Amino acid sequence: MTLTPASAATPASAPLMTVTWTDHVTGRQGHLVIDRLVRGVSSGGLRLRSGCTLDEVAGLARGMTMKEALHYRPEGRYIPLGGAKGGIDCDPRDPDAYGVLVRYLRAMRPHIESFWTTGEDLGLTQDLVDRAAAEAGLVSSIQAVYPLLDDETEARRRLADAFAVAVDGIGLDELVGGCGVAESVLTALDRAGVPHTGTRVAVQGLGTMGGATARFLARAGLKVVAVADVKGTIANSAGLDVEALLSARDAYGTVDRAALRPVDRELPGNAWLSADADVLVPAAVSYAIDVRNQAAVTARWIAEAANMPVLPDAEELLAARGVTVLPDVVVNSATNAWWWWTLFGDIGPDADEAFAHIRCSMRALVEQVLTRAGRDGSSPRVAAHAVVADRLPVIAERFGWYA
Repeated sequence: MTLTPASAATPASAPLMTVTWTDHVTGRQGHLVIDRLVRGVSSGGLRLRSGCTLDEVAGLARGMTMKEALHYRPEGRYIPLGGAKGGIDCDPRDPDAYGVLVRYLRAMRPHIESFWTTGEDLGLTQDLVDRAAAEAGLVSSIQAVYPLLDDETEARRRLADAFAVAVDGIGLDELVGGCGVAESVLTALDRAGVPHTGTRVAVQGLGTMGGATARFLARAGLKVVAVADVKGTIANSAGLDVEALLSARDAYGTVDRAALRPVDRELPGNAWLSADADVLVPAAVSYAIDVRNQAAVTARWIAEAANMPVLPDAEELLAARGVTVLPDVVVNSATNAWWWWTLFGDIGPDADEAFAHIRCSMRALVEQVLTRAGRDGSSPRVAAHAVVADRLPVIAERFGWYA
C-alpha cells in the first residue's frame, strides 16, 4: 500500500492524501483519495470498475468536495463534510470481485473507522457494500461520521428506516439521485421556457441513477426515446415504456430484451448519443463523451448523471455548438446529500418528504448556478466552481481545515 501526502504535489491542486493498494491474492489495485476533511471527516462512494485509475478516483474525490460545498447551508443540521472517493480496478461481474472488495475494505478499515465515510457507487449496491463491510470487521461504511451526530442511536435508526422505504417496488435510496437529476433537467427546461410534455430524452445506463432519472422524467411528461445498457440501445421515437424496462432490468441495469414491444428498436450501443432528443443523460460511465463522438450529439442539454462523463475538450466543442452541459457536481449530488439530510435529521425517513426536499434544494442550486453562468458569461461548470470557491473558505473558517 502506497500513501502520498498532499505535500508531495502543489497545494492548490493536490488532494490531502492518496492511497494505492494491491490485492495480495489477485494483484488487482484499489485506490482511496481524501481530497479534503471537514471536522476531520470526508465523504465519497466506492466504485468497482475494470480500468479504474488513481487519476479517475482523484477527480471524483475533488468532485465530492465540490458537491459537499454546494449543499452547505449554515442553518442546516447537515454540515457538509470533506470530499473523498474510493475505486477498485475490477469488473463487478468477475467471480473474484466480492473477495477483492472485502480485502480492500479490510485494508482501508483504519481510514473508514477514522475519517472516510463511503457507500455505493458505480458497480456496487449499498447492500453489497454493507455485507462486505461487515465481513471486513467494520461497524458501518459511514461510522466515521457517528461522533458528529447529536444522537447516534436515533440518527442510525432514522437512516435505516429510510433505506427500508420502497416506492412502487424500488428502494427510496435508489430513487433519490434520479429525482435530483430529473429536477435539474426540469429546472433547465423551465428557465428556457420549454414545456415538459413531449420533450425527448435519451439515457445512457439504466442502473440506479439512470433508471430513476428515466422514471421521474417520464412521470413529468417527458418522452424517453432511447436508453442504453451493455447490450446496446433500445429506441422508440414515440416513447419507450419506462416502467416495463425498469421491471425487466437485472442487478446491473441490463434489460431483458424479451420485455420489448414490437415497436421498440434495438440499435448499437452508442446510438443513444445521436438520438433525436432534446436532453441527453449519460448515467453510466465516466469519459463517455469525447472530442470524437461529441459531433454526433444533437441535443440541446446534457445532464451529467454519471461522474465525469463529458471530457473537457468535448465540452468546449459542445458549448461552441450551443449545447449546455449541466455538470455532475450539481446534477448528481442529491444521493450524497440525501444520506446526510436524513442522518443529521433535516428530513425524516419518508419518501414524500425526501422528494420534496430534494426538488426544492436542487432547483435552488441549479437556478443559482445557471444564473451565475449567465451573469458571468461562463459555462455552468465554471459557475459551479465559482460557487464552491466562494463557500470553501467560509466552511474552513467555521470548522477549520482538517479538524
